[in-house]
Amino acid sequence: MVDDSFFREVNEELRTDRVKEFWRRYAPYIIALAVAVVLATAAWRTYDWWSARQASRSGDQFLVALNLARTGKTDDALKALEALEKTGYGDYGVLARMRAATVLANQGDDAGAVKGFDAVAADNEVPAAIRDMAQLRAAYILVDSGSYEDVARHAEPLSADGNPFRHSAREALGLAAWKKGDTADAAKLFNEIANDGGAPANLRQRADIMLGLLRADGVKIGNAAG
Repeated sequence: MVDDSFFREVNEELRTDRVKEFWRRYAPYIIALAVAVVLATAAWRTYDWWSARQASRSGDQFLVALNLARTGKTDDALKALEALEKTGYGDYGVLARMRAATVLANQGDDAGAVKGFDAVAADNEVPAAIRDMAQLRAAYILVDSGSYEDVARHAEPLSADGNPFRHSAREALGLAAWKKGDTADAAKLFNEIANDGGAPANLRQRADIMLGLLRADGVKIGNAAG
């Protein structure tokens, strides 16, 4: 009777031969795959390090520009922001454009500020939310320095139901209508804000204040919140 150990040895030899044959045929591919994985990992880690470094550098430049603006050195701030617009990593370029327009608005250059915000709003490379924000910022500036039509051109597209900026857009439109003397339209817009449970609390409070002023002027307010 043949010992079972004989069959085990034969099976082990067969397995060894199969492993050798498999390795002979596929070793180059296995090694190439392993090398590719190592290289890909190294490349990703290098890119991750480089990306973090670039973002940190742009962040530092942005903070310097903000500090210059805060201390009244607006010309230097605008130069720093202009440089960052061209070299900023990631979203820092568009943030620099937005901040530069804000600096212009703060120093009384409403036309320059609106032009800056309009340029961002018209740039399809910029995320939609930031484009809408730029359009809204221009609308608020134009409440003081432009006509109702100027404000409406910027704010009306954002005032539709469902738009996340609708409350602020309606406020800008309401202020522009009030400034124009169209108190009925102003009351309607402020009433929409005051009765919208989704509106931020500060906007609803400001709308209530405006509704109070309109009531004092004898304007009838329908379905008011307060």
